[in-house]
Amino acid sequence: MEMLDASMKTQLQAYLEKVSRPFTIVASLDDGAKSDELRSLLQDIASLSEHITLSEDGIDERRPSFRLERPDADMHLTFAGIPMGHEFTSLILALLQTGGHPPKISDETKAQIESIEGEYHFETYFSLSCQNCPDVVQALNTMAVLNPNIQHVAIDGALFQDEVESREIMSVPSVYLNGEPFEQGRVGVEEILAKIDTGAAEREAEKMSEKEAYDVLVVGGGPAGAAAAIYAARKGIRTGVAAERFGGQVLDTMAIENFISVQETEGPKLARELEEHVKQYDVDIMNLQRAEKLIPAAEQGGLHEVKFANGASLKTRSLIVSTGARWRELGVPGEQEYRNKGVAYCPHCDGPLFKGKRVAVVGGGNSGIEAAIDLAGLVAHVTVLEFADTLKADEVLQRKLRSLANVDVITSAQTTEVLGDGKKVNGLIYKDRVTDESKTVDLEGVFVQIGLLPNSEWIKDTLEVSKFGEIEIDNRGQTSISGVFAAGDVTTVPYKQIVIAMGEGSRAALSAFDYLIRN
Repeated sequence: MEMLDASMKTQLQAYLEKVSRPFTIVASLDDGAKSDELRSLLQDIASLSEHITLSEDGIDERRPSFRLERPDADMHLTFAGIPMGHEFTSLILALLQTGGHPPKISDETKAQIESIEGEYHFETYFSLSCQNCPDVVQALNTMAVLNPNIQHVAIDGALFQDEVESREIMSVPSVYLNGEPFEQGRVGVEEILAKIDTGAAEREAEKMSEKEAYDVLVVGGGPAGAAAAIYAARKGIRTGVAAERFGGQVLDTMAIENFISVQETEGPKLARELEEHVKQYDVDIMNLQRAEKLIPAAEQGGLHEVKFANGASLKTRSLIVSTGARWRELGVPGEQEYRNKGVAYCPHCDGPLFKGKRVAVVGGGNSGIEAAIDLAGLVAHVTVLEFADTLKADEVLQRKLRSLANVDVITSAQTTEVLGDGKKVNGLIYKDRVTDESKTVDLEGVFVQIGLLPNSEWIKDTLEVSKFGEIEIDNRGQTSISGVFAAGDVTTVPYKQIVIAMGEGSRAALSAFDYLIRN
């Protein structure tokens, strides 16, 4: 049984040439077909490097699984399942780092990981189609390679359904620490360290507050923020970027096929490329920073000040707000109670967990219909609920949807409540807007796809915003306060698209530079 074709073997062999220390892959297998597949994959890997040995003497109760062991280090890194799909990169990186290739993290972060004391046994449940999962798996694998106090097991939820059901996991990635829920959703090394290294936030806040004032400070690290930072830095002025998570909404986007000149890419890949591009310039990047308040220059003489959730504050001569948007929520009873317990917002990530079950997609725009099409190939049945009397998605998507036998579409449907048994979703109530009659749909999952909400709460009392909460800007990106500009999905600019956000970020940076040389 061949798991890797000739091309993949050639690519993998080139990567494994970077392995410089011997290590052993210890597999725990049984007589099943999945164990045969894993054995084939691991045999291929071992055959491609003289430094890698395969043993089938593993005693892990999870089968198929394998752990990586190095003779010169106490290391605890395990994959339960077959890390192909999106997790193939996680496998390659784990092999390289176990084999002595340094991880792509700063010396400061490496030292912080190595200094952590205590006992940390992490378990991450992933799905092979989840684009958010690899970042989490790779972060915890790196930490496990560097610190013997940190153990990590990456578990394919589709192969270990009994665990998924007993722990009532309905969203991936789901991370457990020492047997207790730790985190759900995308997190990286910095986020994990911030949670387990309790003094890190205070140290970072103190360090940030001591920084000199910027010429341009960009708040937000999505496409608009990245473009703004690059355009500002290219002018040779002191530029900083403070982002809650670099990449923003792009991190939650799967296939991107309308980014001009790039025929197809994926959100996480584009987000990494954005950050790498920004790092080519002299830009001070501060990640995991949530802005909480703007004090305009007029109130304190000459410099704008932004205060952050960790207690830090930064000062700047000009400011670009590019905090983007997030998924809009239904705002109905049961939604928050059953969030990640049947209520989901990322069909690509969580769809595989609903295999054979009944789900609803709320929203009949492009994102909703794309979600319904994807889910129809995984789940037993999809019900699409659209508030308006017609679907809003492109006709090409509607045509594909109509061809699917296991999809029902209900228009003029206002979702009024998510139902559950106290532990997970078991239904949904909607009102027929034509007859005013309430109806119940029995199901196990609700995927919400009803558009975006601007991340402007922290600034809407300082800057003028529209009735939708979007920051009002003119044709130069200027806001209602002189020297404060805004760009991207957080603004009133129509059509929330990556390519538009990048253009808006570039325009805001050019406008900020023009403002600086005139003032």
